[in-house]
Amino acid sequence: MNAVPDRPDEGADHLRRLLLMRWFAVAGQLALVAAAGPLLEVALPLAPMLAIIALLAGFNLATRKRLARGGAVADRELFAQLGVDITALTLLLFFSGGAANPLVSLYLPSIAIAAVVLPGRFAWGVVALSVAAYSLLVFWSVPLPMADAERATRLHLAGMWLIFVASAALIAWFVARMAAAIRSRDRELAAAREEALRNERVIALGSLAAGAAHELGTPLATMAILVGELGRNAEAKAELQEDLALLRSQIEHCKGIITGLAARAGQLRAEGGAALGLDRWLEQLIERWRRLRPHAEAKVSLRGTATPRVVGEATLEQALLNLFNNAADADGGAIEIEAEWDSDRLRLEVRDRGAGFDENVLLAAGRAFVTTRAEGTGIGLFLAHAAVERLGGRISLANREGGGAVTRVELPLDKLKAEG
Repeated sequence: MNAVPDRPDEGADHLRRLLLMRWFAVAGQLALVAAAGPLLEVALPLAPMLAIIALLAGFNLATRKRLARGGAVADRELFAQLGVDITALTLLLFFSGGAANPLVSLYLPSIAIAAVVLPGRFAWGVVALSVAAYSLLVFWSVPLPMADAERATRLHLAGMWLIFVASAALIAWFVARMAAAIRSRDRELAAAREEALRNERVIALGSLAAGAAHELGTPLATMAILVGELGRNAEAKAELQEDLALLRSQIEHCKGIITGLAARAGQLRAEGGAALGLDRWLEQLIERWRRLRPHAEAKVSLRGTATPRVVGEATLEQALLNLFNNAADADGGAIEIEAEWDSDRLRLEVRDRGAGFDENVLLAAGRAFVTTRAEGTGIGLFLAHAAVERLGGRISLANREGGGAVTRVELPLDKLKAEG
């Protein structure tokens, strides 16, 4: 079976690094072969060695074209690529002294690379191939003609040092790049697991909300009947009539919310909803919140450099209402709602002068149910994060100087803009 790396592009990334390393190897081999005669006074069989280097360069060009075509790079293909490098190195060593050539240490980078990028059986295959090639060179090779033994020893030691430096640099570079890629993949996997866990919680909350909405229909109907009977009592005081009217209005709002849950469930945008200017949409949303919280006060500032037309999104509207409610619950006075936008992005801040956020809320908001109130559940803030992030935005929390909290929402408008 031809094993494929965990990600479709992971094998291609490995092959690109091998491609780059092979170009360095070709350049280094060509330089050493060219310099052997003039600088080192070593006579090498240039024709076969240059032919081997040319074939290796041609193979690298073919590998580059293969990468350009795309497609997954399997472990077997990476093993074959390393096999070509080992074969080319072995042939070059055969014509230049065999195992006595200090370049023999260049087998080690291929082994190190295989250990990092390939599964065990392929990595051990590279080890076996390298050991076999080294062993053959001990017995079969073209000896280098060196009349001065002392000079040959000095050249050998200098070559060993040079190859050690080159091997160490290649191994460090490749392993460092691989380690960075692995750390990046681990971060992506952790983020994906966290998002999957959050999505599971959102789905579970949605199921519970649907059941709760169904069950709440009966008590709300009962409350509406009782409020109506109390309101028809001619002896009721005017103050009581005002309270009953407010209670009746709140019951109607609750019934409207429950009815809307079924109508808008599963829809990203309200089907058939009218497109509104962003300023008008925000005004209607804040007015809706004021009807739900008639005793709360808010200082509102809305300004923008453009007026993009948007179609309301149910979960986003609920998210912003939750943020308004959280601020109103934390602050007995007037909260501040400030929105600023351009043609592409909305920035909204909700400020209060309450107790502020504690450290747990700042660290875990959006990932768990956290709250600063004894009677709170943290569900509203959790769902607000989920709704905003699903649309490509983000929510950030901070404490204000002088006491209180500020919640910032940054949201791209591309998914909200009306089509046409």
